[in-house]
Amino acid sequence: MNPKWVHTETVLEQLFGITSARILLHLFHYGEIHIRGIAADYGAVVNPFKRQLDRLELTGLLVSKKAGRTRLYQFNPKSPFAAPVKKIVEIAYESLPLAERQRLFSARRRPRRKGKPVR
Repeated sequence: MNPKWVHTETVLEQLFGITSARILLHLFHYGEIHIRGIAADYGAVVNPFKRQLDRLELTGLLVSKKAGRTRLYQFNPKSPFAAPVKKIVEIAYESLPLAERQRLFSARRRPRRKGKPVR
């Protein structure tokens, strides 16, 4: 099998698994993620994402912190593996077609600035 072009998500899924690939793409795009947000983006249940985030945190690739009742995850800046993994994810992210990026990351994650009109 010698495909001329392989879909970016497929490459990440082959390297890391489907759930991990989705998590890593979201982490790269948003910088920080929470379980319910990523599950909602994919229209999926929370449990597979929770299990995989726990595994990635256990390996030291990710770290988490509590913000109220929500647990936020991000790449571990102290991990020697974080930078190379982020580079792989960056290559995959940059090679996604713009329409695909807009579909995957259409949800607003930051609060609107005070006084900014809603359009």
